[in-house]
Order: sequence, then structure tokens, then C-alpha cells
Amino acid sequence: MSYHLSLTGANGVSDIYIETGLLGRAASLCGEAFTPSRVHIVTDSTVAPLYLEALASQFSLPVSHTVIPAGEEHKRLATVETIYHDLLAAGMTRGDLIIALGGGVTGDITGFAAATFLRGVPLCQIPTTLLAQVDSSVGGKTGVDLPEGKNLAGAFYQPRLVLIDPAVLQTLPEKTLADGMAEVVKYGYIANPAILEMAAQPDYQNQIEALIYECVKIKRDVVAIDEHDTGLRMILNFGHTIGHAAEKLGHYVDLTHGQAVAIGMVAAMRLSAAMGNEDLSAPLIRLLTQLGLPSELRYDREAVYGALLSDKKKFGGTVNFILVREPGRAEITPIAAETLHDYILKL
Repeated sequence: MSYHLSLTGANGVSDIYIETGLLGRAASLCGEAFTPSRVHIVTDSTVAPLYLEALASQFSLPVSHTVIPAGEEHKRLATVETIYHDLLAAGMTRGDLIIALGGGVTGDITGFAAATFLRGVPLCQIPTTLLAQVDSSVGGKTGVDLPEGKNLAGAFYQPRLVLIDPAVLQTLPEKTLADGMAEVVKYGYIANPAILEMAAQPDYQNQIEALIYECVKIKRDVVAIDEHDTGLRMILNFGHTIGHAAEKLGHYVDLTHGQAVAIGMVAAMRLSAAMGNEDLSAPLIRLLTQLGLPSELRYDREAVYGALLSDKKKFGGTVNFILVREPGRAEITPIAAETLHDYILKL
């Protein structure tokens, strides 16, 4: 099965392809979408031995590359500067092509580098983790972490091409696959409960293409309405407010992003119940446990509150929380910081 979606953004149209085996003809698809004189691939130390040569060898153009260290702890401005230097050494121009080959961290860093190098170089995303395939490679959010918080430096910069090949997921450890399923569950709760039913099947991996498509379709539709995250797009942050705080408190090494989102979704459900809504946390916890994901917030609540106040979702004296009233229906709920403090202490 193959899928094709298009997303129109501020810097043009993104074409998104989902198909098993797509990596093997990536250069051909890039040739249809771009007219570069050279290509620069950014990947990480985990993905490079698996796929870098297989991708680079497809091009008849000069190809250079940067291999960055794997891990969220390297999602820093210093890493972006390394990419800049490699781009300059390779003689890259604004008419050339940058390819992000890797998971969410690689995609975010490379997207930010592409958006800012020479004020913008065409970008192709080739995500190699489930988390990146269903979420971070689509929609144009790029960025890096600062000591004060996650993704605090970044840009909205749409890739012109996203190539999603589910076959590459076969090389992922079970833990990394589960990491991506946290974002899949998120999409089920905010927009399409059928995704939850698919994710709950013991053989969900047999329908992974369809799961990826359903998630990407939701993100495409949301981003088409609100590219710059000022309204509807905020629903994509379900589980991320407290999740990002937990990542920060764990110094970006104790928890993976998916694990943090899983914990954050449960915390958001409990916070919603504390505000008088139906408590939906039990079925969510059951599904997360089945998928091998954590559900309990194990950090000091005062520390959690302090960490989330530096999040981008804070506007003045309020924090925008995404609350799920029923599976498939999410709402953006501004909560006053003082009120939120009381709720967080009770989680």
C-alpha cells in the first residue's frame, strides 16, 4: 500500500509519501521535487551505519554528510553550529538540498539548520523512527533545546518532501518502537478513537502503514488550519506540557520523548478529572502498559511545576493544557498558573 498527502504551508507545498521500500528510491523522488547541484545528508551515529551509504549512493550529484551524536542531550545549538560548518565546507548554496535522515532529534536539528543556514535551504525529511514518522517529520516544527527547556529555539520551516518508509522500523529495538506508539496513542485520543483500537491489537505492527497514515493525516489537517501553533494545532500537545517538564527534570536522558509523553498524557487525564471531568486515565494506563510505556510521574511536584512554567505553552499568567473530554475530542484549556500549581501538587 502507498499513500500520498500534500500540505500547503508558508514556504510552499510539502509532499508526504508513505510506502514500504520508499528509501530505496529516495533519490529519484528527490529528483522530481528538487533541482540541486549537491546534497548534504544529516544523520546520527545510530542511523548512519544502517542507512547513510544506502541513501548517499543513489545520487549522481556530489553528496556530503554530517553524523551527529545520537540522543536528545545533543539537541543543542552547538550541534547546529557543527552542521553549519559542514555545509560551508561542502559549498552548499540556497539552491541545494539538505536531507534529514533519522529520528525526531535529527529531524528537528536538521530542520532548524536548513531553516537558518543562508536564511533557508530546501529540506527533505526521511524519518527512521516511528515517532518521527507519525509526528515530528511532518508539520514544519524545528528546533533545539536550551538548558531552560525543550525546543525553546526553533523555527517553523516546512520540508518540501517527506519520505516515510515503514520498512526501516524493522531495525528498531522494541523500546524505540514503543516510544513512537506514545504519539500514536495521542492521535487516537485527540482525534480518532479507531487508532486506539488498532494500537490495542497484539499484532498492531502488521498494520503499521495504516497507523502511520491515520496519524499523519490528522497532523496534516491540523497544520493546514494552524501552521504556526496559535490555535487548533495546540491539541497536538496533549501530554507534552507535563511530558516536557519530566524530560527536563530527567536531563533528557532518564526518559525518552515517548515515555515522557505517555506520562504526560496520564497526568493530563488526572488533572482533567481534578477539574471535575470524567476520569479517563484507567483505560489509557492499560493501553500504555500493554505497549510497554510508563504512566507514573516520578518527579517532585514542585519541581514539575517549576519546569513547566518555562514551556512555550505558557502565555502570560496562564498555561494552555490539552484536556480530553472523551476519546477523539480534545480541548485547549487555559489554566491560571496559581490554579495549576494546586492541581500539580495533587497529581
